[in-house]
Amino acid sequence: MTLRVVMLGAPGVGKGTQGRRLAAAGGWPLVSTGEILREAVAQATPLGVEARRQMDEGRLVDDRVMIALMSERLARPDTGTGFVLDGFPRTVPQAEALDALLAERGRGIDVVLYLQVSEDELVRRLRGRRECPVCMRAYNLEGLAPRDGRHCDDHPAVELRVRADDAEGAVRRRFAEYRAKTEPLVQYYEARGRLRRVAGAGAADEVFDALRREAGGVPPVTA
Repeated sequence: MTLRVVMLGAPGVGKGTQGRRLAAAGGWPLVSTGEILREAVAQATPLGVEARRQMDEGRLVDDRVMIALMSERLARPDTGTGFVLDGFPRTVPQAEALDALLAERGRGIDVVLYLQVSEDELVRRLRGRRECPVCMRAYNLEGLAPRDGRHCDDHPAVELRVRADDAEGAVRRRFAEYRAKTEPLVQYYEARGRLRRVAGAGAADEVFDALRREAGGVPPVTA
């Protein structure tokens, strides 16, 4: 089954977790902006240095940097039969650039899965996120906590930290940017008949089943 999917929703809605399950079910790569950015930052590429500066200020990485990084990633052979995008596009210009990029390769986005959760719930979820400063492994104190509750499972002497973009002030700025820049994507994709709305506040398995149905019958992950 060939399918190209965009996961859409506010910060903390669960795009990464559910997108990874969906990608595994379909046999596609999960193309995560978080992973792409961490790789670029770790390698200290020019794009990575600029992205790090913007993230440390609690801002979303700008269109120019994200489009350049995404263009490189989607050129890899593993995306030929499909992919699940997590965290991109975040703005209408990014969506337009993505459509143009894929059109040049004879492709297009098939479905946009819009996860919806109340802002109060999202703020609560984000406050529980933690990160290992050594390996950048992500945790959440509510649903994906480390074994001892404080330290990285892979680096037991290293205490987890709140990510710079998850601090309270940064979270509030991200929501403001989301409302101004990302919500217009709902209208953009809805006008093109590709948007599917999915309630994201239920049990994880229920949300995943709803995503599979809206994506067109993606098979469940088998053990």
